[in-house]
Amino acid sequence: MEENINSIRSASIPEREEIIVDFARWLETASQDALVYGEGRFAVMSANVAQAIRLNADELARDNPETTERVLHQACAMLAQFKTAYPHRVISRSVH
Repeated sequence: MEENINSIRSASIPEREEIIVDFARWLETASQDALVYGEGRFAVMSANVAQAIRLNADELARDNPETTERVLHQACAMLAQFKTAYPHRVISRSVH
């Protein structure tokens, strides 16, 4: 993830937008995993951040790369914090 953030300055606008949308997808996945683990607040927060990133992906890709880097670093920090608390990946989200 960090290498994606570092390459944002040299990427073209469509590539930047793709990187930004990837981060939104990762946050959405973490949100779903958080629900499985019973972390409702993190699930809601990460889903909201993912939605905000996805809605503003075009603007973030076209505007100042420093702002985009800052947003992606914050998203990366959220993902890292969740992965530290729950290092094992969810295989199935089935609820019985």
